[in-house]
Amino acid sequence: MDGNRNHDFRNAKAGKKDEFYTQLNDIELELTHYKGHFENKTVYLNCDDPRDSNFYRYFSVNFKSLGLKKLITSCYKSIDTSFFTNHISSQAVWFEYEGKEDAPFQHEEKIGVQPLHGDGDFRSEECIALLKQADIVVTNPPFSLFREYFAQLVRFDKEFIILGNMNALTYKEVFPFFQNNQVWYGPSIRSGDREFSVPDDYPLTAAGYRIDRNGSKFIRVKGVRWFTNLEYQGRHKNLHLTKKYRPDNYPKYVNYNAIEVSKTLEIPIDYDDLMGVPITFADKYNPYQFEIIGSSKTLGIPMSRIAKKGTYQQGDPRFYLQDEHGEYHRMYDRIVVRNKQPMREVDASVLQISR
Repeated sequence: MDGNRNHDFRNAKAGKKDEFYTQLNDIELELTHYKGHFENKTVYLNCDDPRDSNFYRYFSVNFKSLGLKKLITSCYKSIDTSFFTNHISSQAVWFEYEGKEDAPFQHEEKIGVQPLHGDGDFRSEECIALLKQADIVVTNPPFSLFREYFAQLVRFDKEFIILGNMNALTYKEVFPFFQNNQVWYGPSIRSGDREFSVPDDYPLTAAGYRIDRNGSKFIRVKGVRWFTNLEYQGRHKNLHLTKKYRPDNYPKYVNYNAIEVSKTLEIPIDYDDLMGVPITFADKYNPYQFEIIGSSKTLGIPMSRIAKKGTYQQGDPRFYLQDEHGEYHRMYDRIVVRNKQPMREVDASVLQISR
């Protein structure tokens, strides 16, 4: 994650409410890849007020075409629903929809939400009881609570499509599921940033923000990805590689026996040993083509065993490279992979030789 991306993420987490409202277009672009998964299923949106949630809007409007059995939604008490002038925003609520109403996305006096006894926290007994009814969970959970949120989904063995910061892939609670091909990135976001609407009292400290003509606030956050354990078409498509391995172009780490590949598309087509690649590799990861061995957070040998203190940048476990002057350079997080399908004899006409 680069400096600007880290800056955006830190500022996003620093907000008092951690409430990001996902744009309907972003939801539609992702969920169109999973339509076959929803038939006769109960979907739970456990971070969403139905009166002001684009997730609820999407599923309620498309309830019949998706063939849903039931839609459940609940929200934390601090959710901002200023769109509804008569709503007391401190009340946590939940709602169950079974496709009977003609106009499911309505004003609060018509939709019939029910109050929760507690605060609506996804970890509360009330919300866990709702979670147990669900087949699939879809939402944008609080980024600052992603570890706990993810762990709960795993504990209750739920299918899910959720938003998070791409760096969450490296969390010790999450990475093993990527490594074992149990969780992967969704297909609709591969780079750039995404815009979220935020409550009126949200501090606009992110690098990018705007206020529209109605006074609504929006921030842009980089490094956002969908996390899912649902299959979608194209996930097993091979990454097209064109580079050949040359030692001078792929230095080895000083604290782990693997070569550094700074860009996913520069993975050498003919190399079958260990490689450290950026975490953006997960955007194009095909488990039939590559094996994930581990990450720099767990595989790197401590530099204290290799170099004198003060000669390298300290911090969380990472891989290091040494330049021609003998100086050590600490790398960003890396995923260690091995190519399962290295091509030894390749027609030179299809390759762009590394120079």
